[in-house]
Formats: sequence, C-alpha cells, structure tokens
Amino acid sequence: MGGNLGCHRSIPKDPTDFSCGKRKFSAACNFGHILVNQERLNINTATEEELMTLPGVNRSVAQNIVEYRDCIGGFKKVEDLALVSGIGATKLEAIKLEICVSSRTSSSQHSPSSLRKDLEHQSCTGININTATAAQLMSIRGITEKIAKNVVIYREEHGPFKGIEDLVRVNHINSSLLDKIRFQVFVERSRAPSPSTNRGLANSTKSHPSPTSLSIGSDDLDLPPGGPTQMISVRPNVEPPPGLRDGKSVVRLATWSLDGCSCDKANNPGVKEVVCMTLLENDIKLLAVQDLLEREALDKFCMELNQGTLANVRKWKWPRGLWKSVVSEKPTGFSNKGVSYSGFLWDSSSGIDLRNTVLLESPAVDRNSTSSPLYLANFFVGSYKLTLVNIHIPATASPVPSNGNNHITGDAKCQHLSHSIQEMLKVEKDLVVLGDFGTSPQSSEWDMLRKEKLCALVLSNEFTNITTRSPQGTHCLDNIWVSRSLKKTFSGHCKIVRQGLTNPWIPDNWSWGGVASDHCPVVAEFYTDVFSKGLNKPGMAVVDRDDIIPKHER
Repeated sequence: MGGNLGCHRSIPKDPTDFSCGKRKFSAACNFGHILVNQERLNINTATEEELMTLPGVNRSVAQNIVEYRDCIGGFKKVEDLALVSGIGATKLEAIKLEICVSSRTSSSQHSPSSLRKDLEHQSCTGININTATAAQLMSIRGITEKIAKNVVIYREEHGPFKGIEDLVRVNHINSSLLDKIRFQVFVERSRAPSPSTNRGLANSTKSHPSPTSLSIGSDDLDLPPGGPTQMISVRPNVEPPPGLRDGKSVVRLATWSLDGCSCDKANNPGVKEVVCMTLLENDIKLLAVQDLLEREALDKFCMELNQGTLANVRKWKWPRGLWKSVVSEKPTGFSNKGVSYSGFLWDSSSGIDLRNTVLLESPAVDRNSTSSPLYLANFFVGSYKLTLVNIHIPATASPVPSNGNNHITGDAKCQHLSHSIQEMLKVEKDLVVLGDFGTSPQSSEWDMLRKEKLCALVLSNEFTNITTRSPQGTHCLDNIWVSRSLKKTFSGHCKIVRQGLTNPWIPDNWSWGGVASDHCPVVAEFYTDVFSKGLNKPGMAVVDRDDIIPKHER
C-alpha cells in the first residue's frame, strides 16, 4: 500500500468527535484505486446555514456564495467557488474535499464515484450500508451471510446508520472487523432542509404535507429532498379542556416567542404542525406572538388552523374555530437576525373580538437613545374589555445594523414600558403584560411593574426555555403579568407547555426532531362569560360575526 495513502482527516474512534458545532462527516481517503466516500455538500443547492458548516465560511461569505450562484445560474465546477468574494484559492483548498457540484435538481448527496467520474474515470467498489441488501453486503470482504443479515436487521430496527462507526453496534462486528471493511463501505445520508436565515429549517416555496402525519408506505408522498420520509406523527394524547373551571366559563390566553420566525420557517410542516396543534390541544384562544422576522409569517399558522391541510390538524375532532391575526406595522424588537415584529392570533368564534391595536412609541426624552415600540391590543373577550401589551426584550440586546443611530437597549424599553403602564392604568384597569421579558420576574428591572400592583404568573424558579438537550429548560424568560383587577378573574391555573413542541421534520443541528422554538408557550386561564353566549361548543357550527375582516386584521 506504500505511500499512496492520503487522508483528508483521520477517522475518529468516536463518531461524535466532530459533532461539537461542526458538520459530521467521515474521512475521505485515496487508498489505491478505492475512493472512500465522504458526506459532501452540494454548493449548487446548499442554503446559507449549510454553507456555514464549512470551515472558514461565516454568514457574510455564505451570502456571497448564494448571491454569486444565483447570478451565474449555478456553479459548473468546484473551482468556480474561488471567484466568490471571501473565498479565494486558499480557502477553496481547505474546503475542496468537503464540497461537490451537481445540478440544482439532482440530489445534494453523491458517492465519490459519482462525484469524480470525470476524474480519471476512477471506479468505486464502496457499498452504501444504508441501502445495500444482504446479498450486496456479502460481497464485502470479511462479511459473512450471518453478519450481512445482522446489518439489515439492525438497520430495520434502528433506522439508517449515521456513520460507518455505527457498524460496531451490529452483532458480530467489532472494531477489528470494522477496520478491515472500512474502505469498502460508505454511508450516504440526506441533509436536513433548512432556510437561509432560520437555523436550518426548510426553505421551500412549495407547500408539502407533513411527513409526520403520513403513514409509512404512503404512495402519495410529495416531500422535499432530504429529511425523514418514513415518520408517523406522535402528538400528546390529550382531551381539550371543556371550557369550564369549577362550573364557571374560562378562556385561555398565552404568549409564545417563535424564535426568529420567517415565512420559510412558518412553512416548514413540522413547525406549522407544532404551533397549530399546540393551540388546539391546549385550548388556547388568544395568543401573543413575538420575534416574527416577516409580518406575513403569522398568516401561515392562521391559514392552517382555518383550512387544515396537515393531517393532524385536519383530523382534529373538535371545532378548530375561526382564526384571525394581526401583526405590528413597525418592528417591535431586534435580534441577531434583524428586526422582528409582534402579533396576535385569536379564535374569533370564541367570543373574542379585536377592538383596535396601538404601537406605543417611546417618548422622545433623549435624542441619543431610542426604544422599539410596544404593541398594544384591545380585545373584547365576551363582555370584558381586555388590554394586552405584547413585549419582546431578548435576553441579550442585539445592536441594530449600523445606520448611525445607537442601538436599542433593554433598559430603554423597560423605562418605556414603565411610563406606558402608568398611563394605561389610568384608563384601562384590566391589563395584561405578556411576552419575552428576557430576564427573571425577580429582576429589579420589573420593580416598576410590582409598583403598579401587577403580578407575575410564572415564578422565577419555573423555566420557560427549551432545547432537545435541556427539555426542562434553564431560564425563566417568558411571563404573563396581570393587573390587580384581573387577579379576581384569574382562575389560578397557569402552565408552561412542554409537550408536543418537537417534530421529526424540524432539523436539530444535523439530526432530526428539533423544537419549533427555544421558548415554551406560557398559558393562563381566566374566568369569563364567553361560553355563556353559546359559542364554540362541541357540535355547533362556527360562524364568523364579521362579513369583512377589518383592515388591521390579516
């Protein structure tokens, strides 16, 4: 074998060695005439998020690649990438073995034999262990019929192999045998669909049914390339509340920060299913939403609730209601992804009507400091008049893109909130301040709310964030504060929803089953006379009381 062995990277014994913040891949070796496969990134179809997994490629460079690709209609060869601003010959050399070029309509994953057909017409004897039959596996030197059957059985029970190293989990395959067959096999996996600005979520202009709602073996699957195509939806087995508490009618309102929700993210079938089913399963009738990157994103959930295109939403056996939404005209916050908007989503068939919305601008006390506006909405909930203040203060204030002005600070917004609350309480007594506060309710920043006799429903030791690694959360960021008069109508029931927030179609880094948002919905229940009017009872037809949706409703 001599000195002809050249490895791009050494093969780790632990397949998770490359998982810390980096894209997982197997080694690429030129071992004589045998070319070991590597999970390569197709630069003609990769999104910004996927391009950023390459060494030395940041957001700016990834954007340059996408813009240049769109301009020239696609790369013809890998070397064309050197012409992109921020790449050059040196950086191209560092990532050359991790990328490939193929047409936009073809798969983004190829074996090296297909990637390098034009290079010396090299032949590849590698076998894809995720698709090979037992007979094909037996053609690998060292694999007996019994071991081949064990590989197939393991694959059927545990799903596709994530890496070659996973073979040691198969009966009768140890590390010694793995080393012997390593250069004869490869793993070909589909990449997660992900939008360019939304943490690897599906970027698709086509509406797809949720793969989590389709049964295995369905003949009418129409799914985007990549992703789990054989999944069955698992939603919490819940019975929606009857709308009563101690014999009294109640209505549930909630707040949910959707964590940089663009139209692409809202169109992801997994995200859409999680949001819509969470509202239905928890009987939420009025939702305050924060961190929308695009004003139109909230419409996607509203339309799904009304039309029911996803199987789980369509099969919901109770009335789904008639949903409406409204979004702020101006940004109400900032994040590392840019400006964000706030909005409200409500079931108008439940006796909830929007009176009006107001953007509360910050008083011009200091020319050098600015604060984003608060988004206020006045609702009729039955016969009650309810004022909701939707607030979004990220835990770490992010600067506004450089435009010559100072960035918005959390302190400035807190001062603005304090002044606004004082003014509102002079007119409106039933006041709810809800949203992403960015800090614990015990923080001194919220002394001004306590001073105005407002009470936080979520305690500081109750966490409202969520990740797949920390499903119980670590911080108390979201809350619902109520005025003194509303304490009388508060039923005493407030909860943080944690069930049903993941979905197999939502990417989680380079795995699957991620969360729709890193914030949990916070739900509070209030006594009301909504249901005494005979609205939204099981078996009753849903009737919209407005022939025309007002201008402020989307």
